Amino acid sequence: MTTYSDSDVKELVRERYGKLAQSATVSNAAADCCATDDCCGDSERSTPNRLYAVDQIQGLPSEALIASAGCGNPTAIGDLNAGETVVDFGSGGGIDCFIAAKAVGEQGKVIGIDMTPDMINLARGNAANLDMPNVEFHLAEMENTPIDGASVDVIISNCVINLAPDKDAVFREAHRILKPGGRMFISDMILTAPLPAHATDDAENWVACLSGAEPQEIYLGRMRQAGLQDIEIVGDKPWEGKEEWASRVHSMNIKAHKR
Repeated sequence: MTTYSDSDVKELVRERYGKLAQSATVSNAAADCCATDDCCGDSERSTPNRLYAVDQIQGLPSEALIASAGCGNPTAIGDLNAGETVVDFGSGGGIDCFIAAKAVGEQGKVIGIDMTPDMINLARGNAANLDMPNVEFHLAEMENTPIDGASVDVIISNCVINLAPDKDAVFREAHRILKPGGRMFISDMILTAPLPAHATDDAENWVACLSGAEPQEIYLGRMRQAGLQDIEIVGDKPWEGKEEWASRVHSMNIKAHKR
């Protein structure tokens, strides 16, 4: 069994998603990098219209759509209210941040967190083009954000936490920054059955959201251990990626609260 250090995994993820961000600024960029099996979302990633309502993505920059590497629509799992502060763990090109910004309005605030410099630059450019002053992006890891404790109403995350080598730290950070009564809305890749060793040993499968995917009971258990409560799976469908693993890897929508 091959063992990869946390830094190895993060560097691989940062490199591949950096390429996706770079390709998003080039015409016909969907043919590059993550339009193959190399990044999260696979066939779903290249067609955001399958994950979002037309009115949600209408008017968003094509760069944000191309750079979308999600497996779900976390903004559709629960209500976002006017004036709330929302944080997106793994914000990428900003698609979920911009959708959230429409929901919270000018009195609200949306903060994107991403560890890939090229993604942050792309997202900031998209925000400027959209003239959304209530959206900001920070270069940081989900495990260690610059956000004050108990200051956030909602955390969203779209097919990113599975990429984190230390998911316990991610959920602890989520609990730290959420206000009492705050909510977390997640779309992520979850295992319903173990993957073969040759799949999890492949470093490339970290980027494809396979090697880092965990069984449902382990993933939800980490959320509980971090202090999140009222955890509920509100959506579950097989992954539309490699056929031999489709029955073992599901895209799930999960919501939780901090009491």
